[in-house]
Amino acid sequence: MPWEERTPMVERKRFVEEAMRREESVAALCRRYGISRKTAYKWLKRYREQGEAGLADRSRRPQRSPRRTAAAVEHQLVAARQAHPAWRARKLRAFLQDKSLPAVSTITAVLHRHDQIDPAVSAQHRPVQRFEHPTPNALWQMDFKGDWALAGGGRCYPLTVLDDHSRFLLNLTACANQTGVTVQQALEETFRQFGLPDRMLMDNGTPWSDGAQSPYTYVTVWLLQLDIPVWHGRPRHPQTQGKDERLHRTLNTELLTVQQADTLAQWQQLFDDWRTVYNDQRPHQAVGDQPPACRYQPSQRPFPEKLPTLDYPSAMHIRRVDATGRISFQNHNLRIGKAFTNQRVGVLTDAAPNDPIQVYFGRFCVQSFDRSTLEKL
Repeated sequence: MPWEERTPMVERKRFVEEAMRREESVAALCRRYGISRKTAYKWLKRYREQGEAGLADRSRRPQRSPRRTAAAVEHQLVAARQAHPAWRARKLRAFLQDKSLPAVSTITAVLHRHDQIDPAVSAQHRPVQRFEHPTPNALWQMDFKGDWALAGGGRCYPLTVLDDHSRFLLNLTACANQTGVTVQQALEETFRQFGLPDRMLMDNGTPWSDGAQSPYTYVTVWLLQLDIPVWHGRPRHPQTQGKDERLHRTLNTELLTVQQADTLAQWQQLFDDWRTVYNDQRPHQAVGDQPPACRYQPSQRPFPEKLPTLDYPSAMHIRRVDATGRISFQNHNLRIGKAFTNQRVGVLTDAAPNDPIQVYFGRFCVQSFDRSTLEKL
């Protein structure tokens, strides 16, 4: 025998029918059904006025909502969201620059009400902890954002350079390859426009690292010649370059997944247009809901069109790196790295006999050798 259905509607109907038969007092029926007498008389009144239809639940929505967001404001918010689908409530409020707009939580509710937010995507967002360098150009982060095939042949490799302090996107170039020459050309244009940073951070991939063989490549040696220290993130720890990684996610969401192009030139035009929006218009939560351009200032270190000559103290012995990336010093064959081929390096000579042999390129120590493990020539 199936279970008897006992929905609120069925219970109300049974109560009303028993009450109408007057075989039992209303108070006794209330005790049996577990309801108050106020509730009982409410359902009896509705039944007498509307019949069985009066026992259905009524909407609790108020007849008037004087504090509800105006339709024109909701239309403005929805239009802005549709123009920038990846921007959330805080960013939209900062972008519209309208002091009459409601709170961020209300804007979020409006976007939900108009189906402008995917609940599954919304659930993925979590609070983050941030660290940033104190001034513009104290650190630039550089990386490639993947690659893809072009319809006309070849591939597109987007190169990004980001200022750590302001999140200002200094460079977004559609590169045909990932060679050191291509990267150097892109950086030269960036340096001419914005000056030199105090240091640069990049991962351990090409063309700015030679993996286990040497952390130096022709690109990083060129940067050292410009007196720009080079930092590398820990292997398999992309969070070291978290700001550049976050930029890549934004780039993918706002541009790469919604636009198509067949050539590098077409992609570059899309990159240039999006970079303008990103730097000058798009509010960035990490910089106080202001566009990155509001916090960025070009470096006071100009780019020298001619590389400066590296000077060494008199306490160092000067050696020139040969084509194999090595120098000879005190009957030792020291491997410096092929990236330094034909460059002058300085070897520190005033150390104690058991101290390591240190090799400098300009002011940077690029190699250190334990004397006890070196073999004589």
